[in-house]
Amino acid sequence: MTPDLVSVIMPAYNAERTLRASVLSVREQTYPALELIIVDDGSRDGTTGLICELARADHRLRVLYQPSNNGVAAARNAGIEAAQGSYIAFLDSDDRWHPHKLELQIGHMRGTGSLVSYTAYDRVAEDGHVLSHVRPPSVVTHDDMLRSNHIGNLTGVYHRSLGDAHFLAVGHEDYVFWLDLVRRAGGASCVPYADALAWYLVHGGSLSSDKLRAARWQWHIYRDIERLGWLAASHYMCHYAWQAVRKRR
Repeated sequence: MTPDLVSVIMPAYNAERTLRASVLSVREQTYPALELIIVDDGSRDGTTGLICELARADHRLRVLYQPSNNGVAAARNAGIEAAQGSYIAFLDSDDRWHPHKLELQIGHMRGTGSLVSYTAYDRVAEDGHVLSHVRPPSVVTHDDMLRSNHIGNLTGVYHRSLGDAHFLAVGHEDYVFWLDLVRRAGGASCVPYADALAWYLVHGGSLSSDKLRAARWQWHIYRDIERLGWLAASHYMCHYAWQAVRKRR
């Protein structure tokens, strides 16, 4: 691992329409010590050619090619394994960051000793208008995370002294990933900056828009991954449902 280096993992599958803007938001970061690892997950459109074009323009951009489309969990895991930085961050190929995001976040982690951190973000529709502003609590524990996923994956950063977690190919894989890391770290903290430092694109037909399927995933996490009893799982499920409603207001 290289001290101070942030490895940004970006899976890309048929992302020709949105990839350039996402990559540009990483390249424009005011924090200089970063590498961007794009994992081409078997794209069939012009994504591969675009990645090659972008890589020629910036030596900090590295490319991994998956032989076939294996899904976002496998793509992110491949990126983690190839990463050289002491910090790991994630950005999907249709989301964007504020230019000062990493500078503020790494400075916050160094100043507080936090091993896991996150930021506020906006949920944005495909036409560009803001659907909601998500301002997480200043600190979260594992118990808090069981009640609600307070860490947007596009905002999270962890220090590799915790060891590398891996994404599981299950529904809500982002949530399971950060739930594990917050448990390891004993807690996580939010960058004290009220405005959005990231923009999450909400697709009209995205999996997250299927509320019933999402609820089934959440129950599976409580019962089969966290190994909670039926009563405890029901308790946290109620909290999770209420927080999900509040997050989208």
